[in-house]
Amino acid sequence: MAAATERVAGAAPAGYTALAVKFGERQRSPHCLLVKEHQVREGADTAHPPRRTLFVLNVPPYCGPDSLSRLFSRCGHVQSVDICDKPGPGEKKEKPTSKFFNRKTITGFQVAYVVFRKPAGVQAAKALSQEGPLLISTETHPVKTGISKWIASYEASVVDPKELKAEVDAYMQDYDKKMAEEEAKAAKEEGVPDEEGWVKVTRKGRKPGLPRTEAANLRVLEKEKQKRARKELLNFYAWQHRETKREHIAQLRKKFEEDKQRIALMRAQRKFRPY
Repeated sequence: MAAATERVAGAAPAGYTALAVKFGERQRSPHCLLVKEHQVREGADTAHPPRRTLFVLNVPPYCGPDSLSRLFSRCGHVQSVDICDKPGPGEKKEKPTSKFFNRKTITGFQVAYVVFRKPAGVQAAKALSQEGPLLISTETHPVKTGISKWIASYEASVVDPKELKAEVDAYMQDYDKKMAEEEAKAAKEEGVPDEEGWVKVTRKGRKPGLPRTEAANLRVLEKEKQKRARKELLNFYAWQHRETKREHIAQLRKKFEEDKQRIALMRAQRKFRPY
């Protein structure tokens, strides 16, 4: 097993160290995590500070933040573990405020940023390549797979109506408060010229004007056209019938005269004129 670990470690890309891991004791072939020290400019990555962050590639789907934290806890105190679908700028992310909305599920192999409290943790984690394969799922900390994982995912997907209602009510209260603040600010700034001397004029009333897009304008025009068509009662009165017939006969006569002229012109063009 040590020879296999050394062979895998030797195949690691430049700058990376290969760590052999196994899902459980019964798994024969190890999986490799590629790790290196996360290096960025000072202040460029606020969420993943340099010298204290371990960048991990090839993280399998069954290896979550808790599993990575437990794997590297032997190297020092793990402050945080951030798993992403691909590498990117590590700006500090706001904690998800919603339990039901904007939840993103990452599938496939991922990358991770493991932040230690001290820089020595990063070097100790890279030194794990000299040891045997690390176990992700143990008896004390089992990782759910198969039917047990599906059942847990289904139970987590069931929404509690009371919690959902409480979250929606809290969101709507915050929204109403925000809109009231914006309206108060707009009322305060009404009639006050800006830096260039322009005064913003808005429409007031029960139905204030809203900016229309091209699609909205087309919908309004179509509704007005349908409204006018409903008001017009075609062929309802006798005189409307007479006018319609008279116009139809006039169009037929006009077309008949045009056809006669066209036929006469065609006959004239076919006449043989030797001189």
